[in-house]
Amino acid sequence: MAHPRILPTLLLFLITSAAAHKHHDELTEEQANAPVDTILWLHIFLQAAVWGVLFPTGMVLGLSRSRWHVPLQSTGFALTAAGYVMGHAHKGRAFLAGAHGKMANILLLPMALQFSLGVYLKLHIHEQTIRPWAARLHGVVGKSYPILAWVQMMLGAITFGGYCRGGNLGQCLAHYIMGSGFIAYGTIMAILLLVGEAWVRRTGRSPDWWDSWVIMLWACSLAGEVNTFTEHRGSTWSVKDMQHTILGVLWWAGGILGIYLSRNNQRSVVPALIIILTGWAMSDHAQALMLSTKVHAVFGYTLMSAGLARIIEVCFVAPKYTQDVVESDSHSEHTLDGNREDVAAPSPNPSRAFRHLPPFLLVASGLLFMSATDEELHFVNDNGMDHVTYVLIMFSIAFIMYMLIVTLIHLYSTSGRNAAAAAVTGDGAIELTQSTNKWYAPVPAADVEPASHVIGDEDD
Repeated sequence: MAHPRILPTLLLFLITSAAAHKHHDELTEEQANAPVDTILWLHIFLQAAVWGVLFPTGMVLGLSRSRWHVPLQSTGFALTAAGYVMGHAHKGRAFLAGAHGKMANILLLPMALQFSLGVYLKLHIHEQTIRPWAARLHGVVGKSYPILAWVQMMLGAITFGGYCRGGNLGQCLAHYIMGSGFIAYGTIMAILLLVGEAWVRRTGRSPDWWDSWVIMLWACSLAGEVNTFTEHRGSTWSVKDMQHTILGVLWWAGGILGIYLSRNNQRSVVPALIIILTGWAMSDHAQALMLSTKVHAVFGYTLMSAGLARIIEVCFVAPKYTQDVVESDSHSEHTLDGNREDVAAPSPNPSRAFRHLPPFLLVASGLLFMSATDEELHFVNDNGMDHVTYVLIMFSIAFIMYMLIVTLIHLYSTSGRNAAAAAVTGDGAIELTQSTNKWYAPVPAADVEPASHVIGDEDD
């Protein structure tokens, strides 16, 4: 770990650099159209690599208690400082002052807090009093990094394109919040698929119960209200305004039904049905540009495919979940049965290949929706690109993003305190292995069972 005195010096340097950089409230045509210089390109790619790959990897290594966590995060802090300076030292094209610059300064606070907590924890003092709480806070701040990084990179792309100003802000909020929600939904679904099934069994709730609560609460939350009402402008309600509003009602009403049908560990297709209906509405969402109409249609078809794949998974592919597999309960039609071949089999099961389809399609849907604002598609149209090329670019990014997601999940299950269990099971692929939890797994033949950690265990 770097010396504690480095942090105040580094923060003072970054604040001085930011104060010295001129922020523009107005731009001349020459400033707005100037070429992007090398320093700014280095800033973009460096910060994307650090916040999009390095810090999430360090977070995962921290969760698995790997010895590489501290070196990786320390490297990330140093590279972030370099990228911060580059962002304020570039020449060439200038940008209006906006949320990206403000967020960069705000990010200094969690970075300083995380760094200070890391140094404190390395001192191993106050073991029975302050340190346990400091460890929890360190974990909470660390887990927030992917969310903070996603928001800042989004704001950076918006600033670079000059989007979301004036009357376009509402549409940007609707597309970026809902698109990010779909990506988060797919990410959580992938986590439950690859390392979280044991946790699902322990909770005594089916995944569809959790899905239904998320859908219902999303519709009732501020984010849901933003997506429902931000694209309504003026006193007259257009067809699009009515569609956006009824989608919020659909999610709220369907979420309540899904919660009820998923009670007592039962599976339900209602969350998937809501996704299908949302996709159908978007596929027939008329737009001003033909390009925009076609991109929205592909987004809708992708979302419908995700919902259909989820229904097939729930009804025919996915394992059933139970807390205690006993003879009196395992065959009840009201309780999810764990007596399925793909639950207990330690070897890879072909059905798991299909189970990657719903989360990937949700990630792809989120990216497509985020890339379908009027400003973005007018830019694409003005540059002579057709919808096929544009959609394939988004799917290519979705492949890369889902690859990063599953790679990080696999890293968690094979590093740090989970490495021994991964070595015993021979886990060379991103697949679930047979759980070693005593409450729902067969007693092993050996006297000593391998150490293992699953999502949901108490952290130190």
